[in-house]
Amino acid sequence: MPSVKMPASRGEILEIQSTRKRQAFERAKTAKWYGGKLDHIDPDRLDEPGEWQKIPILDKDTLRQWSHDEFLDQICIVPREGISEYWRSGGSTGQPVFYPRTFDDITFGMESWSRSFACMDIHPGDLCHISFPIGIHPAGQIWARSAHSVGIGMNWVGAGNAVPSRAQLGLIETLKPTVLIAMPGFALHLASLADAEGIDLTAGSVRTIVCSAEPLSQSKREKLARSWGAEVYDVFGMSEAGLMGAESSAHDGIHIWSDLYFVEVVDPETGRQVPESETGTLCVTPLMTGHATPFLRWNSGDIVSFHGNGTSGNTYSDLFPMIRHARRTTGFFKIKGVNINHTDFEDFIFANPAISDFQGVLSTDASGAEAFQVRIELARGVDTAATVSDLQGEIKRVFEVRTDIEVLETGTLAKAFEGALKAVRFVDERT
Repeated sequence: MPSVKMPASRGEILEIQSTRKRQAFERAKTAKWYGGKLDHIDPDRLDEPGEWQKIPILDKDTLRQWSHDEFLDQICIVPREGISEYWRSGGSTGQPVFYPRTFDDITFGMESWSRSFACMDIHPGDLCHISFPIGIHPAGQIWARSAHSVGIGMNWVGAGNAVPSRAQLGLIETLKPTVLIAMPGFALHLASLADAEGIDLTAGSVRTIVCSAEPLSQSKREKLARSWGAEVYDVFGMSEAGLMGAESSAHDGIHIWSDLYFVEVVDPETGRQVPESETGTLCVTPLMTGHATPFLRWNSGDIVSFHGNGTSGNTYSDLFPMIRHARRTTGFFKIKGVNINHTDFEDFIFANPAISDFQGVLSTDASGAEAFQVRIELARGVDTAATVSDLQGEIKRVFEVRTDIEVLETGTLAKAFEGALKAVRFVDERT
């Protein structure tokens, strides 16, 4: 097995990148899909941006046109006996892709996940409650496994569809973890259910919440912090690569493990790198987790900006650059000619402390007209009539649509979301 260690300096990282980019390039040349696509590139000049950017960008649309067998034929470069496990792609739409990983890939993957703990000030003596799926999607099982290597306690709980929310709250009350690792939507509806049960999470043991797999807006972050009395961190990763980085205490961006992953922020039209701090498409080349599938310049679909330095002042901030998500999303619905962005609407609702949870439902009424209903659960002690009236007025002012508001009993949405890996906050029932 290869040895893995933290780099000592940014200079060492540049040397690692130079060596590993060449190795990744040579591996890719043996994959059928790359046949003929790399012949015009000088392998001795890969550190020059102009030469590196001649490499074609690879995206998920390319992979989804193949069956699993075709994918293995086109991309995989190791025999079956060299595969340790498969990682499922994390996207919620389209046909999932299953990525083979070698035994060396798993070693480097364990390193990438284990680094996240110290970066977020999680240390031996902490106990984590992980509510990510424990299975073929790598986040939950690799995260949980990696804790052992750095002396962190870990309760392998799993997602809400495997362990019901009430049982999860019971485990948190009984075992008293200091860290909750969960999708932000699940952490929010655990908080909603706790409120319904009369449980004060701010008086509980959880003091750190780690989120991933869903956008974490500032309003969601603040709501989680209020509901749990905890500091909220974000991390970033993907099945195509691994866990690529995490926030530090300044919460000013995601520090990318740049010795393990070479990242570029590029113009989506030209594929050329954009200046620092400007937004573009994130492209990733796994330097140490691509032994079976040697992806070069993988287009993750994320819109981000690149920043050379953070302000946390710890080892991770000193060593690793950052990305910041622009939080753009293609998720939206159109109602009566008005486009409403999902993220914008979520931010609007979660910024209101009187509302503990919500779901938006689009429907068609008896006359054939479109209708938009917002189902809400209210925090304890608020004035229901005033909150509903104010909310209807603000939605009309901000989004220019009329809504019907239905007030639900606290905990209703948590039950509805129970069987889903991600909370379904927008439902389109139009006919």
